Amino acid sequence: MIIYNVTVNIDASANLEWLKWMKEEHIPDVLKTGYFSECKMSKVMAFEEGGLTYSLQYTCESEAKLEEYQEKEAPRLQEEHTRRFQGKFAAFRTLLDVVEIFNP
Repeated sequence: MIIYNVTVNIDASANLEWLKWMKEEHIPDVLKTGYFSECKMSKVMAFEEGGLTYSLQYTCESEAKLEEYQEKEAPRLQEEHTRRFQGKFAAFRTLLDVVEIFNP
């Protein structure tokens, strides 16, 4: 299992609009592609001057599926994000290979 982590710092002036759009449109659109089983959105608990930082963790069954998503779907979805919030965010992506899940 792979976690595709997208960390986004969004300008405070766009935060509410961005959160609404992410929850109501962008994340559902990403999940509708069928490449991910879930998305966890977390707010990074650190003060960033001028913005707020979020971590979006999309769970994918394999690196091959993620590569297919990045080739077929990601450019369109990332372009829409950039168009809507250009100049008001910074983002970076990280891949995490889940080694094991522990439950109580």
